[in-house]
Amino acid sequence: MKVDHSTLTFFSSGTPGGSRRLQYAVIALSLLVFLALLFYAREGRSTYDRDGAGITYETARVLAVLADNTEADPSAENVLRGSQDLELEILTGRYAGETVRVSNYLSAFYNVIAREGMKLSVSVNTVEEGVYSVSVYNYSRDLWIWGFIGLFALTLFAVGGRQGLKGLLSLGITVFCVILLLVPLLVQRGWPPIPTTLAMTAYTSFVTFVILGGVQVKTMAAALGSFGGILLAGLLAWGACKIVHISGMNMDEAESLLLTAVDNGLKIRGLFICGILIAAEGAVMDIAMTISSAVAELHAVNPSLTAPQLFRSGMNIGRDAMGTMANTLVLAFAGTSLNMMIFIYAYDVSYIQLLNTDFIAIEVIRGLAGSIGIVLTVPVVAAVSAWMLASTSGFTLESIRNFFRAAKTR
Repeated sequence: MKVDHSTLTFFSSGTPGGSRRLQYAVIALSLLVFLALLFYAREGRSTYDRDGAGITYETARVLAVLADNTEADPSAENVLRGSQDLELEILTGRYAGETVRVSNYLSAFYNVIAREGMKLSVSVNTVEEGVYSVSVYNYSRDLWIWGFIGLFALTLFAVGGRQGLKGLLSLGITVFCVILLLVPLLVQRGWPPIPTTLAMTAYTSFVTFVILGGVQVKTMAAALGSFGGILLAGLLAWGACKIVHISGMNMDEAESLLLTAVDNGLKIRGLFICGILIAAEGAVMDIAMTISSAVAELHAVNPSLTAPQLFRSGMNIGRDAMGTMANTLVLAFAGTSLNMMIFIYAYDVSYIQLLNTDFIAIEVIRGLAGSIGIVLTVPVVAAVSAWMLASTSGFTLESIRNFFRAAKTR
């Protein structure tokens, strides 16, 4: 069976206006699918009664520090410890405008130092109508967090221009899919974690590539290749978890998740692998687009290049990039585990104890499965790109055999 290369003109030929209309149509259809799933995932979700008895979290302003009984603790790096008596004005919620007095207790681990005019996050515990108590919860950080998000968006636009805006849009869709779609489907609907996460990564990868590059051969090849890399990372993680007996029940949050699962259909087993799939997606997409774009440029410069030649070029480019990409993922996981590594070193944990703890097994599988997925993405994307872009042989069994011969000769 042979599929002629002309069948791929649907992706890349035609007028620029037609190609752009196709891009917009695909994006619009993808967003409709997202909205339909979002409505389904959140339908019937129960919410807490914010107007009755219970605890709510509001914003308050410090009107005055009535008493400050704090002092530096030299045993805890001079962190202030003690208490403060504060006069607060509640700014949000049903008690907005009311003034209250609270005691703010400081310790080495709970250290919210209040200053006059500062905004704080407070917890309001309503016992019955009109009867409530207020305590300091934390610093009010919401405006600063939105400010940093705005700075990121501004930087992305200033450096990337129109492409930066496209990147921001694709990032927003990915974040919304994880928070507003994936999590409700797992928690509210009880969907199986691993297949659902794989579908979500395939969807977000496809939409991201279409937004950034339109509907053309290199973006489709990158989408297929990145999904292949993510799938391989998931299979490796699943196999490793089976061998070393790691499941979602070994995670630190397993007990809390188990309590959450009592009231819904959440399935905890598999959540660990889902985290690996999501973490690996960004790096895999990065290297997939790098190789696919490079192979497409080579084909554009010299259309006479055969599929095996394009494959070899893609592999050469991928070999230069895969080292840094693998480092990126491993170091990201190592950075999140720095505190635990300090703890292990300080207590001189023995070799046998160390390598047989759940924590070490989890971190090794998490880092290496994602990194191996990145490495295996290189030949997958190189092969798919070369197949789709080759101008002579098209898709034949002979071209498949040539790929393997070319790989062996390198």
